[in-house]
Amino acid sequence: MKEINIKYDSKGLVPAVIQNSITLDILMLGYMNKEAYRQTIESGVVTFFSRSKNRLWVKGETSNNKLIVDNLYIDCDKDTILVLATPLGPTCHKGPLTCFDDENITNKTFINKLEGVIDSRIEGEYENSYIKKLYRKGVKEIAKKVTEEAGETAISAVTKDGRLIEESADLLFHLVVLLRNQGFTFQEVLDELKSRNISQ
Repeated sequence: MKEINIKYDSKGLVPAVIQNSITLDILMLGYMNKEAYRQTIESGVVTFFSRSKNRLWVKGETSNNKLIVDNLYIDCDKDTILVLATPLGPTCHKGPLTCFDDENITNKTFINKLEGVIDSRIEGEYENSYIKKLYRKGVKEIAKKVTEEAGETAISAVTKDGRLIEESADLLFHLVVLLRNQGFTFQEVLDELKSRNISQ
């Protein structure tokens, strides 16, 4: 990502579309001037020029829901920037994951919500929660459930019993519980898959 001849408007601004680099959801639209563009490149964190505040504005500077730059593109006319980013939380200041409500949420963001529910059950006062009871049994029991659900998923596929989707959902759910138990997120699994360059 290097400095190029961007065509800024008469106010010295250029629109910047922010897109989730994994889910491809459009997160928001902002504006950058030369300083904001340069700071975005140098810091790796999306920085805008706020027209209302009349200053540089790092997205998430107060909420910490920053946008980490994964890649950046300039369109063919050099008057629009596309930033592929990893959000560190909901992008919209009103709470939704995107500034366009949550109409374009993908399965990846649903997994984020599922992780949030799992965490709340583990840390909350839900004493009768299946998740909390399983979590208290420890990693061996959680891993045992993942193995059990993987077996049932495989058997369902081989026997064609019509339960492949349900068994797959059970497997994915318990895998997410196991990942949270070990301090990992499903995003890290997706990142690993992405790093393997599966297009080849």
